[in-house]
Amino acid sequence: MTRPETIDAVQEMLAGQGYVCGRALGTVVFLALRLGRPLFLEGEAGVGKTEIAKALASGLNRRLIRLQCYEGLDASSAVYEWNFPAQMVAIRTAEATQSTSRTALQAELFSDDYLIERPLLQAMRPDEQGAPVLLIDELDRTDEPFEAFLLEALSDFQVTIPELGTIKAPEPPIVILTSNRTREVHDALKRRCLYHWVDYPDFDREMEILTARAPEAAASLSREVVAFVQALRTEDLFKKPGVAETIDWAKCLLALDVVTLSPEVIADTLGAILKYQDDIQKLQGSEAKRILDQVKASLEPA
Repeated sequence: MTRPETIDAVQEMLAGQGYVCGRALGTVVFLALRLGRPLFLEGEAGVGKTEIAKALASGLNRRLIRLQCYEGLDASSAVYEWNFPAQMVAIRTAEATQSTSRTALQAELFSDDYLIERPLLQAMRPDEQGAPVLLIDELDRTDEPFEAFLLEALSDFQVTIPELGTIKAPEPPIVILTSNRTREVHDALKRRCLYHWVDYPDFDREMEILTARAPEAAASLSREVVAFVQALRTEDLFKKPGVAETIDWAKCLLALDVVTLSPEVIADTLGAILKYQDDIQKLQGSEAKRILDQVKASLEPA
């Protein structure tokens, strides 16, 4: 599929993949596609940052390449590695048969046959479907040296392998970077990107998302679920539930054939929306009932 020509077309394409987004997010995605700029998305965990990349790849019919970041990630792990066990086998075979010269063996050992491509190198390779979507997920988990390396790689869309030379992307990949903001990412990297803060949706937007992702849920139950989760986000919790938890909870309630929320149902299924024991304990007993009573009162017709 060709890249959308308008902001509305971007929103329609994403909606076709079950991703509901507002005008501001649709605009920055459109600009990233039109200008060929990386898109940097920050926000709390579970608000749908990663899902944007998945929806884009699916909507554009492009390959999705994901680099999951973690503490200690370095350039070699992100770009390439040599298949050392296979190289050792080749060396021993050559020594045993004495059929290959040292120069020829060295050239063979450091060829594509023994190269293990990691996400950044994969994203630089040509693809019949067009430039892939490169998702660099949770960048804030890495350290500054990796950021500096990434800054160079995303500036020129090329990587260098000493034994093979420089490999440049024939067409720059569509790059999405995400951060949960556990630490600040350096300004130099942000300046290379278009930026958007992905916030928790309001009630109407979250209803649209839940309807798209769990269409089998009754409207009345969906309203209760969304209103309860939105109320939880105003509480003093260690980890507020994201949109992903809203969808998970609704699907759990459907699996249990729940028609309407009750304190008992909430107590039994809190693990679907809260992931820390301290938060779950706060919602036990009368506290969950208090919030539920407020939610049901707010949903009653005026």
